[in-house]
Amino acid sequence: MKVIGIEHIVFVSTVLFFIGIYGFLTRRNMITMLMSIELILNSVCLNFVSFNKFLYHDKLEGVFFTLFIITIAAAEAAVAIAIIINLYRSYKTIDIEEADELKF
Repeated sequence: MKVIGIEHIVFVSTVLFFIGIYGFLTRRNMITMLMSIELILNSVCLNFVSFNKFLYHDKLEGVFFTLFIITIAAAEAAVAIAIIINLYRSYKTIDIEEADELKF
């Protein structure tokens, strides 16, 4: 039986983080950009929980930071979706380049 160590979890978290960065920088759709930000925040949460488990297993700071990040991510998603809906109602598009050409 092979044990999953902290380096495996940090590798997965790093891959998720850079997939989120790539998605944020290359996509023009606001919803996919929002999903990329959520992916970045989830990779950070994975790091907090893994470092808490492997380095400070008797404390819960990593878990509390993760709960705080999940709460902030939910609020951020609600505000971002409200902005996206407002943009779509005004300009009939959620593409950033097309909306930029319309000059708010």
